Amino acid sequence: MGHRALPEKEKRQHEVNVSLNPSTGSSKVPKQAQKMRSTRHAALKREIGSAQPHTVLDRMIHASAARLTGGVSMIGLGLAWFDWASHLASAPGRQIELVQCAIIETMRALDHMATDLRRTGDNNGRPQTLTSDRRFTNANWHQAPFSIYARNFRAMERWWDQAAAVHGVSDRHQALIAFIARQMLDIIAPSNFIATNPDILEQTVKTQSTNLAKGAVNAVDDWFRLVSGKRPSDTENFKVGVDVAASKGKVVARTRLAEIIQYSPATTKVHSEPVVIIPAWIMKYYILDLSPHNSLVRYLTEQGFTVFMVSWKNPGPEDRNLSLDDYRQDGVMAAFDAASAITGSRNLHATGYCLGGTLLAITAAAMARDGDTRLKTVSLFASQVDFHEAGELRLFINESQLALVEDMMWMRGYLQSAQMAGAFHILRSNDLIWSRMIKNYFMGERERPIDIMLWSEDTTRMPYRMHAEYLRKLYLENQFAEGRLNVDGRPVVARDVDVPMFVVGTEWDHVAPWRSVFKIHLEVENEITFVLTTGGHNAGVVSEPSHAGRSYRIASRTAHAPYVDPDTWTETAHPVEGSWWMAWSHWLAAYNPEMAPPPALGDTEKGYPPLDDAPGTYVHG
Repeated sequence: MGHRALPEKEKRQHEVNVSLNPSTGSSKVPKQAQKMRSTRHAALKREIGSAQPHTVLDRMIHASAARLTGGVSMIGLGLAWFDWASHLASAPGRQIELVQCAIIETMRALDHMATDLRRTGDNNGRPQTLTSDRRFTNANWHQAPFSIYARNFRAMERWWDQAAAVHGVSDRHQALIAFIARQMLDIIAPSNFIATNPDILEQTVKTQSTNLAKGAVNAVDDWFRLVSGKRPSDTENFKVGVDVAASKGKVVARTRLAEIIQYSPATTKVHSEPVVIIPAWIMKYYILDLSPHNSLVRYLTEQGFTVFMVSWKNPGPEDRNLSLDDYRQDGVMAAFDAASAITGSRNLHATGYCLGGTLLAITAAAMARDGDTRLKTVSLFASQVDFHEAGELRLFINESQLALVEDMMWMRGYLQSAQMAGAFHILRSNDLIWSRMIKNYFMGERERPIDIMLWSEDTTRMPYRMHAEYLRKLYLENQFAEGRLNVDGRPVVARDVDVPMFVVGTEWDHVAPWRSVFKIHLEVENEITFVLTTGGHNAGVVSEPSHAGRSYRIASRTAHAPYVDPDTWTETAHPVEGSWWMAWSHWLAAYNPEMAPPPALGDTEKGYPPLDDAPGTYVHG
């Protein structure tokens, strides 16, 4: 079947002659940094030349303030605190209630303290109050005085959870106060200090303090790696293209924003309709092509699917004015065009992960509106279309915060990768900050190098305009869910997407909470197969069949069926042991039954010559 040319294709034609020289050696870092600074200053100069002087002054002041606060709006936090404190000050009944709560917690703590002191040396009867917090699960925490420290800490957490709820305070401000209180308490948790952590003390006695000496060496090593721009020690043994992102294939198209990779077939016959994967652009694409044993790409090709992947460019200052729609055109639509032309298939099976899934949903809605019927199925992994309940990250999305972030990006041309990574680390501070600090610096142990840690450190920058549009239009204003998001000058709505959907949520997702992902049932009326899998935002998606301890729930809704709420859904969808990958593969095969000889990698005659071996060049940027 011939490829059907689309009107926008010429606009998105890949740049075959682009010459890229990604730097992999530390000796080139200063020259690259100097070039980026020069480009940033030139771009900023052009922006300043077209702006009003008073606007430039304000934005520069905001950007300077953002540097001091790490990009956090103190005004936004101050408004939340004022809302909470002023309402609490005018609520004497609530104050009395909180005092009573403090007295009850104190009496309970004293009672437990007496019990713990009486049974010192007995490891039986583990306190129930400690088992829900992984910091205090080891047996050493069940002996006085350490059990007392842990219980008192948990009591403070419970009290602050109560104190954040005050009548008259907005829900967002209550949640923000509770979040900030937890972050402050996490800093002073007894597990973070040598004298109050029995596991550290035991290790210190056992090793005659060599653990602390090793920890000091680790801390110095990490500091020098940070200031010199070197990779963390737990990732240096992995090489992109060799140990990870190692699936064979070819870059068959290149745009200013994306390389389109077509993977080599692993079977003599393949399903005739290709699978096109759109990953998030916050991190590198190879979360879906990690090591050979846990690569989703490799698994799909072994199941007989032809797979295309978008590898996003790491933008620089020159890309400051790229928009969210540029990502749609030069990434998603470019991939669809390449897959259609190379395979000759009229049908595509589109898959999106995280922000890539959100962009895919927007693209699918625009295609349905415009009569482009190439999408046969749509699969969304940990992706949101309704951002009203988009997790704790949304607590910081308000006008004050966005103004600060926008001005900070305006000055630089992009959001630095470290700031984005830091935001996600704060959401899981116990796992990604404090527990790692304890292990590396107090226990004197280095974490075993794993592929997903390399990926999590391989961050990317966000262009000023695109990221501002994404945060404002989706997170703050929720335009897509409310039918107010325009594509090509006209609004798009998810309910126009009338193809079967496979949607995955993960149980412990801090970025895209599964109940928020579940809202796709409210946005569309077509058939949906929904999966809730164990794991978090990343680990739940990287759930290969050989991964021990994995399970998932799965249930399908027919088109136009009555709505089922999340709680009812979990009661009726019973757990299934194993990986959801197999269920997805069977689902894809059911909608793509015809088998055929595998297509060639690229098609020069149609304008898609093979350019480079996978993983391409953009992944190294």
